[in-house]
Formats: sequence, structure tokens, C-alpha cells
Amino acid sequence: MKLNASQLVKLSVVGEVDSPSVGDTPYRVSADGQPLVLVGSGGITYNVRVGDSVAGWKADHVEPGVSLKNSNNNANGALNLYACVGNEATVISGDAKKAKGVVTGKHGGIEHLLIDFPPATLDKLAIGDKIQVKAEGVGLEILDAPEVKVMNCSPSLLRKWGVRQVGGKLRVPVTHKVPAAIMGSGLGSSHTYRGDYDIQMFDAATVTEHGLGTLRFGDFVAILDADHSFGRIYRQGAVSVGIIVHSECVTAGHGPGVTTLLTSTEGALEPVLSAKANLADVLGLRKP
Repeated sequence: MKLNASQLVKLSVVGEVDSPSVGDTPYRVSADGQPLVLVGSGGITYNVRVGDSVAGWKADHVEPGVSLKNSNNNANGALNLYACVGNEATVISGDAKKAKGVVTGKHGGIEHLLIDFPPATLDKLAIGDKIQVKAEGVGLEILDAPEVKVMNCSPSLLRKWGVRQVGGKLRVPVTHKVPAAIMGSGLGSSHTYRGDYDIQMFDAATVTEHGLGTLRFGDFVAILDADHSFGRIYRQGAVSVGIIVHSECVTAGHGPGVTTLLTSTEGALEPVLSAKANLADVLGLRKP
């Protein structure tokens, strides 16, 4: 692939490790009407990282690794817009200062940027520690595939992912192919340059048919008949590819979140199933 990487601006954005927060009630009401008390988003998640299953946790919308946010709303908007999956993140305050990590996704609604660090770094981090990201990827284009739009993806990740141009299409390694009909929260957004949208997993037959019970944080997945060029819409023949960023959910309309990386209105993306199509494998973030 020919990329326009030399035209991209690389700049710093910064956030703090964000505390989990809980409202007036501890309960989350499930899709079948059950009030449940579960761990949610935010903080430092010590035992959940990219490469782990999104299912089976006593949790709702749990985020792997570190949840990053800037307390200034406009600065947080820049953090979530400019940072891209695969960017380098560096701790710049606290006991873990100078430790390196990598951006793994964006969680809309709560507006968190998600960062993976090795366990030794997670143990040294504290709520409020500052992390700076070398943001690069906004404006990235695949010059020999102009019908494919790129978003939220660093050029280094795109090169390492294993995407290949064959017969006028881009073959993209993914772990799952997901029908657009089961996508939920996040539909109707006016853009896909931040945030995510959710795979609903409430229908057991659909989960079995598409193997959704094996989804992992960091999996690259293809959403079929979904166009993310100018927001998230249903369009027959379109294909969008993204990365799983948060866990399954009990709340109606929600489920594992997907941050968009590639989209094609005309179906110029050809998803190819691969068990190794996970960020942890592509970037070597976990020991084999």
C-alpha cells in the first residue's frame, strides 16, 4: 500500500488516568429487566487487557488497561480525535514516569481514550497520573485505494496489520464478520472519528452463528453492510472494519464496542478471517 504518511502531522495530546464514577444508584437494569450491580468503565483495570475475552466478566462496558481523559472538555475532544489506535503513549508523571504504552481504542459517551501497558506499569500507575500521546493518523489515506476511508488508525498499525491490495480490493485480516443488523448504541452518529458503537449479543442463536462468544478486546472485526464514511449507517454492500474496545454489556442496545478504522461505501474491503487478527498479536503486546 502507498500511504500519505509523510503529509501527516504528529503532535502531543495529554490526559489523566480517569477515575471510575458511579451515580446515585448502584444498579444497571439488564435487557431482561434484572437490576444488577457491576463494575463499569474507568480507572486502571489490572486483570483485563487486549487479547482477553470480552465475555464472562461481572462487568458492563469495562475498559481494558488504562482509561484516559482530559478534565478540559475541549482538550479531551482533541485527545479523542487526534490520538489513533497504535500511537505511542508515555507516562509523564508519577511512579510510572517514562513507561511506554499504546493506544488501543476510543470509548464514546464517556469519551475515554484507552491505553495498554504491561502489568508492571499498571501496578505503578495511579488515578490522576498524566499520560502523553504522540498523536498521528488524522488525515491518513491509502493512495492506491481512494475508495477506502481511514480513521482512528496510525500509519504504523496499518503497515503491521497485514492489509494487502489484491484485485482492486484491500484484503483485511479480521477475527469476525458481524452483520450490521445487530449493531446498536452509537448508530446515527454524525461522524466516526471518535467513540465507538456496540455489537448486541442478546440473541443466543446470532451469537452462536457468528462466533461472537469468542470476541476479544483488540480484535479487528468487519461490520457487513455498514458505511461509516459520514457517520454510522446501514448500506447494503458497504463494509467497515474496526477494533473491539470495551466488554459486553447487560444494558439494552449495548455490547462490545467497535472503534472504526476503515470503511468503504462500495465494498472495496475484503475481510479475511484470521485468528491472529488482534492488536495484541499484531503489535506483540502480550507474551505468547
